[in-house]
Amino acid sequence: MPETAWEIEGSESLPLLGNAHAPSGDARACAVIVHGYKGYKGYGMFPAIAGALEEAGVVAHRFNLAHSGMTNATDTFARADLFERDTWSHQVEDIRAVVRAVRSGAIAGGGLPVFLIGHSRGGVACTLAAGRHAEELGLAGLVTINAPATCCSLSEADRAALLERGYLETASARTGQTLRVGAAWLRDQIERPESHDVPLQASRVRCPALVIHGDADETVSPTNAGVIAGAMRSRARVLMVPGGNHVLNTPNPHPAGGPHSGELSAALEAIVEFILYGGASGT
Repeated sequence: MPETAWEIEGSESLPLLGNAHAPSGDARACAVIVHGYKGYKGYGMFPAIAGALEEAGVVAHRFNLAHSGMTNATDTFARADLFERDTWSHQVEDIRAVVRAVRSGAIAGGGLPVFLIGHSRGGVACTLAAGRHAEELGLAGLVTINAPATCCSLSEADRAALLERGYLETASARTGQTLRVGAAWLRDQIERPESHDVPLQASRVRCPALVIHGDADETVSPTNAGVIAGAMRSRARVLMVPGGNHVLNTPNPHPAGGPHSGELSAALEAIVEFILYGGASGT
């Protein structure tokens, strides 16, 4: 079926813009796909993941986090002001909002087992959501892709500079813009350290998990996968993708209908198998 666009309310009552991919026949599960830092719903691998899930009989939602700075225009961060106000807790609230919308029938997937899939920072946000709100979300499974095992990798000097100045600048190679990370992002972590302890929140995840990492990831060390999965103990299994970089060797944009990299194909096969047979809904 053709994908459909949707809009719901996210954190701070800001709009969440999403796309639903629904199979033509009866669906077996629903997946919510969460992008990473400076990412957006149409970036690189995300349409490919959604399309593969749709073909497998899974409803898939990909969306822009409310404070991503992105709208449906993909050539710029149209709302750099929102990017500056982002926090991990905003991202967690956005994920909760999408799951609630699925469960209420506001968007496709009501009555189906729900899975979270997050890439890089999105994998951290999904882990925090699944740990902080395990009972409420009642997830059937969690998939992380090249996710770090910490909420903050800044040096002490950079942390002090962020708090003193109120922001740090970061360049977007994709758009050429200079963006700001606001101090609220770090203050949230300082004020609520337990809520931002990734291994601790991973240990509170109640559903099965698939932790995917490219063994050639130049951005997030593959050792992070072991930390996350180790905290989840027997609930998690790790898939190391040989030769996989941080985006699983997938260009942005990924040509529609074009061939996937071998690394992305390996991850897609594992994700589909996990959702159909390895999650809490598996047979």
